[in-house]
Amino acid sequence: MTVSLDGGSLKPAAVARVARQDERVEVTDSAWEAVRTSRERVADVVAAQEPVYGLNTGFGQLVTERIPEDELERLQTNLVRSHAAGTGRELAREEVRAMMLTRINALVKGYSGVRPVVIEYLLELLNGQVHPIVRSRGSLGASGDLAPLAHMALVLIGEGTAVVEPEDERRSGTAALEAIGLEPLDLVAKEGLALINGTQLTVGLAALLVVDAERVIDAADIAGGLTTEVTMGTTAACDPAIQSVRPHTGQSASARTVQSVTAGSEIVESHRNCDRVQDAYSIRCLPQVHGAVRDAIDHLREAVEVELNSATDNPLIFSAEETDDRASGTADVGVISGGNFHGEPLALRLDYVKNALTELSTISERRVDRMVNPNIQESHLPAFLASNSGLESGYMIAQYSAAALINENRSLGDPSTDSTPVSGGQEDHVSMSAQSALNARRVLENASRVVAVELLCGTQALEFVPDLSPGAGTKLAYEHIRDRVPPLETDRPLTEEIEAIEASICSGALVDAVVEYLPSRS
Repeated sequence: MTVSLDGGSLKPAAVARVARQDERVEVTDSAWEAVRTSRERVADVVAAQEPVYGLNTGFGQLVTERIPEDELERLQTNLVRSHAAGTGRELAREEVRAMMLTRINALVKGYSGVRPVVIEYLLELLNGQVHPIVRSRGSLGASGDLAPLAHMALVLIGEGTAVVEPEDERRSGTAALEAIGLEPLDLVAKEGLALINGTQLTVGLAALLVVDAERVIDAADIAGGLTTEVTMGTTAACDPAIQSVRPHTGQSASARTVQSVTAGSEIVESHRNCDRVQDAYSIRCLPQVHGAVRDAIDHLREAVEVELNSATDNPLIFSAEETDDRASGTADVGVISGGNFHGEPLALRLDYVKNALTELSTISERRVDRMVNPNIQESHLPAFLASNSGLESGYMIAQYSAAALINENRSLGDPSTDSTPVSGGQEDHVSMSAQSALNARRVLENASRVVAVELLCGTQALEFVPDLSPGAGTKLAYEHIRDRVPPLETDRPLTEEIEAIEASICSGALVDAVVEYLPSRS
């Protein structure tokens, strides 16, 4: 398959396919025409020799410095070099690919003024599986993700370092280009700035996060349905009548999922008229809590889909007909300096999702406790789900791990509420959106591990209900997990088993195994 970029229709799922499955990328004919037109406008402005930010002036606080025409190429090269000052861990392969893809899509909208050859180079790197080494820290989310994008752009000019596949060799920028038949690129006016000024690290990470978070919330609904069964809970709290009088979209979706995966459950039916009046909140309020998480993820998806198809560098190049205020340029071209590089629309929602996923992990851990805690669990379940409690500890420490993961999630702050002025005070408010994205990713990974613990415990608890069948959906989940993890007959290390189920959640394999019972996927 091939992903066609036109600057206006890229979706998170396509970002994930390119980032993780190496789907090829091409640019539509109409987008190429927009790129050529935009470059012609830049050429007209340069020829007019008016001072225009990003074309023939300094950057940031140095905006008042006019650059001579014979130094314009050097200006763009120096910009890329000087901004490649990132630190911290290297971005993962999929993170770099997502950033490259989203940068290409922003450029082909036709408002950035780069030559087609710049985009052609990025396409060759992406399709040729040549991945620049990019450090993860250094972006303030305004003026975009400058440092990470600069590390990417270094390779285009034959500098920096890249990993060349399939050998997985680290090579200099020049050697990496040679591997795919290219020579270092000489940047001209506007191109260095267009390459590094934008939100593409943030939105690339956010696109992957949306795809993965939707898998985790579905897995959490499945886990919650299984826990409801094995703790002899009721699915009455998921009745459509309850949701209809508080019609939040996410709440209704999670309630439908629990009802669907537990449909036909002999376990639920066996205690429909028992003496227990109400279940604990972690079971009874599952639709409300999981539903709020769903709504937060949907809120992020909305912003991501807009941002993926936006022009986020600065300045932007318009025709005279497109703007009432030319700001600078010529009679036919408007070059407007604005703030589309500011990552706040993503930063706030990323922090919102981070907090929502923290809540998801906390309610999942509370359901784990209801399965393993001998002081509150049902009498049919042995302490800590061990076959020989006392001699064996069963899943006791798995809950500890879940509690530790929750503590880490709670300890991560909200970067979007922070701002440190830079560039001599010219850039006096920044979004910290990249750090919001990185934090949200950590929380998502931790939440998926907590849900994995719940699924492991729920599957083990089902071994102690031998005479009654679970729901059709939870039975499929049980079988999927048992294909990877055998019943716990005696104590053994659990790390690899938790990781196996976490991998199944993150890859979508668990959801795929139960998909016919997931209304949210229909």
